[in-house]
Amino acid sequence: MVDIIIVLIVVVLLGFALKGTFKHMKGESPCCGGGGGSIVLDIPDKKLDNPVLGKKVLKISGMHCEHCAKAVTEAINKIDGASAKVKLSENEAVVSYDRELDEEQLKRIVKDVGYRVVSIK
Repeated sequence: MVDIIIVLIVVVLLGFALKGTFKHMKGESPCCGGGGGSIVLDIPDKKLDNPVLGKKVLKISGMHCEHCAKAVTEAINKIDGASAKVKLSENEAVVSYDRELDEEQLKRIVKDVGYRVVSIK
């Protein structure tokens, strides 16, 4: 009898965990403290000091909501000479730069906030 109760408790807990995971992946949960999938955050554009030399497109995995996009944007914008615009629907960040950027530094910055750079073009 005790075994049946334990199994039922585990099944119920697993059900809640799966429900939360599915909501998170569909952007319906308060991902990263966001409060909902329909929130659009105001992320100010970073102005570069010098003329833009070029752009790099970073494909990023792991972003699920506007708060994820904001975290990536703010992290990249901390780099001198770099300005990011994150497109959540494309899972990418377009990084404009006014001086040469180290691609390994870009990958490390994105990884430090919890995401992974899949490719850089």
